[in-house]
Amino acid sequence: MTVTDLTGDFPPRRAALKAGLAAGLAGLAGLTIPALNACTAEDNPGTVTVAGGEPGGFYLEFATLLAQSLRRHGVAGNATALTTGGSLDNLEQLLTGQATFAVALADAAAQTSEAHSTSDVRITAIGRVYENYVHCVVRKASGIRNLTELAGRTVAVGEPGSGTSLTTPRLIEAAGLVSVAESETPAAGVAAPGKTVAVLNLGLNAGLAALRDGSVDALFWSGGVPTAAIAATHGDVGLGFLDLSPLLPALRTTYGSFYDRVLIPEGAYEGIPAIWTVGVANLLLCRSDLDDRTVTKTVELLVDHAEELIPRSSLGVQFLSPESLINTAGLPLHPAAADAYRELHG
Repeated sequence: MTVTDLTGDFPPRRAALKAGLAAGLAGLAGLTIPALNACTAEDNPGTVTVAGGEPGGFYLEFATLLAQSLRRHGVAGNATALTTGGSLDNLEQLLTGQATFAVALADAAAQTSEAHSTSDVRITAIGRVYENYVHCVVRKASGIRNLTELAGRTVAVGEPGSGTSLTTPRLIEAAGLVSVAESETPAAGVAAPGKTVAVLNLGLNAGLAALRDGSVDALFWSGGVPTAAIAATHGDVGLGFLDLSPLLPALRTTYGSFYDRVLIPEGAYEGIPAIWTVGVANLLLCRSDLDDRTVTKTVELLVDHAEELIPRSSLGVQFLSPESLINTAGLPLHPAAADAYRELHG
């Protein structure tokens, strides 16, 4: 897997980008795309919306930076980022035409795409943009060191509409546990004694508040590193993270190759050592009927102005280079995006 890490430099010239793209697009013919120029009032959409996520999370940060860049470079006359519940919410907004672009986890995008595979309007990818890190956050003082120790406890698993709410039950299952809504009593025989986990559908900020006051024992969150809201709570409470990487074999066997072993680096959260976890690629998506010009210029923006799309505090892995952008976990690229990457191959 080829990635661009924030500790390194972005390729300084288009020639370097073309060299990197060769491996991914070998054998494809291409024409010549002009450099990214400002659109005229006649050929750019009046308003572009980017479905993001919750305040304090990387989705909304990325969506905001993308909207600013779309305006700055004339891809759209106006562009705004939308505060949403996360991946599943974003995909719904995309399919219903409420959003022009959406950011979403690859596993969530694949599930939604399959469900709408016979529709006239489908979900397509602009590119793979960055790595999401699944955080399993506990209070350091709790003494919890392993996911199996969450049996008999209460955890926050993401609000409905978030990608976290899709991934977390899969993680719990892979750990040999059974998730049960906190308001429900598990039926006899649902799980062996001590194997159930009470779950609450709380998003990032509500989940951190519950972790702070002790009403949940752990919070699951899928986002970039560091996630600002988690860093702020850590400064007040003192947090720890659980290593989720041992769950990968079971996770990949049951649900596919969307999941990778990734490292939350030392220092991402002050005083917390590096820890392995589960990563899921995040995709920038659009509908199949989005106009070719907007798609093409957005691809050019991702490649030529990647440095504008990364929060200064980010320590996570970004995929903003052509050879990485095209690896969209099996989700098809929008035809104009595919053409644009072929042009970069030259």
